[in-house]
Amino acid sequence: MLPHQLELLSPARDADIGIEAVNHGADAVYIGGPSFGARTSADNRVQDIARLAKHAHRFGGRIFTTMNTILRDDELEPARKLAWQLYDAGVDALIVQDMGLLEIDLPPIQLHASTQTDIRTPEKARFLQDAGLSQIVLARELTLQQIADIRAATDPQRCTLEFFIHGALCVAYSGQCFISHAHTGRSANRGDCSQACRLPYEVKDSQGRIVAHDKHVLSMKDNNQSNNLRALIDAGARSFKIEGRYKDMGYVKNITAHYRVLFDQILEERPELARASSGECTFSFQPDPDQNFNREFTDYFVQGRQQDIGAFDTPKNPGRPIGYVTQVGPHFVELETDDPATVIHNGDGLCYLDLQKELVGLQINRAESTGKPGLWRVFPKDPMDSFKDLRKGVQINRNRDMDWVRGLEKKSAERRIGAWLRLDETTNGLSLTVTDEDGHSATATLPCALEPAKDPAQADARLRDSLSRLGETIFQPIDVALNLNGPRFVPASLLNPLRREAIDKLEAARTAAWQRLPRAKPVEPPAPYPEDTLTYLANVFNHKARDFYAKHGVNMIAAAYESHEEEGEVSLMITKHCVRYSLSLCPKQAKGVTGVQGTVRAEPMQLINGHEKLTLRFDCKPCEMHVVGKIKRSVLNAVPASPVTFYRTRPSGAAAG
Repeated sequence: MLPHQLELLSPARDADIGIEAVNHGADAVYIGGPSFGARTSADNRVQDIARLAKHAHRFGGRIFTTMNTILRDDELEPARKLAWQLYDAGVDALIVQDMGLLEIDLPPIQLHASTQTDIRTPEKARFLQDAGLSQIVLARELTLQQIADIRAATDPQRCTLEFFIHGALCVAYSGQCFISHAHTGRSANRGDCSQACRLPYEVKDSQGRIVAHDKHVLSMKDNNQSNNLRALIDAGARSFKIEGRYKDMGYVKNITAHYRVLFDQILEERPELARASSGECTFSFQPDPDQNFNREFTDYFVQGRQQDIGAFDTPKNPGRPIGYVTQVGPHFVELETDDPATVIHNGDGLCYLDLQKELVGLQINRAESTGKPGLWRVFPKDPMDSFKDLRKGVQINRNRDMDWVRGLEKKSAERRIGAWLRLDETTNGLSLTVTDEDGHSATATLPCALEPAKDPAQADARLRDSLSRLGETIFQPIDVALNLNGPRFVPASLLNPLRREAIDKLEAARTAAWQRLPRAKPVEPPAPYPEDTLTYLANVFNHKARDFYAKHGVNMIAAAYESHEEEGEVSLMITKHCVRYSLSLCPKQAKGVTGVQGTVRAEPMQLINGHEKLTLRFDCKPCEMHVVGKIKRSVLNAVPASPVTFYRTRPSGAAAG
């Protein structure tokens, strides 16, 4: 991708969703293959990915396939074979975490560094660029200045900076969370996270006092960078990623369209920038991120640390306020909407907060207008006695609008590439040349005898109108030029096949012009890794990954946490989110506050969920929190450690293993 191009990168759970992402404005789509894709329930057949790639390439779009789990030694060969299959299917790049893949016989396909590689520093970013990664996904926790510092340390011609702009947030630095594996044996680094971060916890301080009860203190709001796109561009980001490979079709359509509109506005303002693919999108709906599942929104750390980044009350979708309860009947709830124009539909999802601030869902079976403006009677799907604390005066939110959902189940977008058409009169008939906005051109000819038009005043207009009818093709006319020896009558029976042939040839020309993204060559001699020692945090899970780091100057390499070498207490999660800060118990916040200064210390805290206990430790210098615990004996017994052992130091007179 060229440094002046902006890439909107959308997720796809399957090929059909990916095709709609392209139709709704994505410049690129990322999708999981049949294995190794870091999402256990989002696998796809290679044939389906080939179908998606063919569609994306029509618009100059790109398909990136995730191969971003850490791999055992016995998985390297299946991963190699899969990489070649994906290459043959037309995939443009592989998104990888495991550096062992760089040491095997991969096809000449471009490689991108997954968010799981935990890129937070200029040094790490520069190393990955020099190791041959052409696009790197930066940590979500970075500020604008940190992104700019990484851009300054890397080469825009060799390495594109990618940044998440929307969707669910992992509270941990990506690749730095091992709670799931420690407690359940399900490894987040292998695509099977149990999402301990979304659970409610009791928080106790160092003296055993409860400072928060049943709060989801590790659950973040959802990422939304809609207001920061210009600043992110100025900081050096060029690929803008929407999270959501588990999301449904409606989510991907809506969020892709939302950012397509925003980026098109920026491109209008900034002529020095360009889209990374072709075509203009039109939508049959007004994109609105609030309509999809969200835990409310935050821009996280982009503009610096914010107090209100957590979804502590609930990990569910609170929706939008629409009104309040006026009456609770034996089988119904009466609601008055804030806006009399609001319509409530059968199947809508409503919710409210009970007295303990827990979100209670209320699905509507039937909704009836009372005849009074804004007053509705709704009949829930579940029995009335199941709705805790539902009473007169309670605020009601809507978190699913069935009218919106049904609208996005239909065709909701068109994407067309602009084209110029020119009809020429030749010595033996007509030729039609079509040139698209990317400069591709094709010509079709029609031998025929031409007749003067009987109605010269209307002849040219009719020809232009007929040639402009590009119908279900991917093109739309910018201009139709006629280069004829006077007004001509050409019957539709001749003109239509001529137009179709020219368009088919133009599509073929676009297909022939498609080029693979270049695979970057690592620098020689191999760039030194920024550190000479790697702990379990580096996620080295096979001997090829170990060889990679040894080649780049690392002397001591520990095996990944999943190898079960770390049986004692260690950091199971490292995060920029700080529970102390969010609960207003940070020593830095207390600095200078009369009567408080010096009394608030960054002492450890404890998280408790049932029988699970975790310790919170606070590293105030880098402003980070560590969630500390140890692997369960049941996990050690039930999940055999993978056969991988690395020497901590190189034995004298022997090769490292």
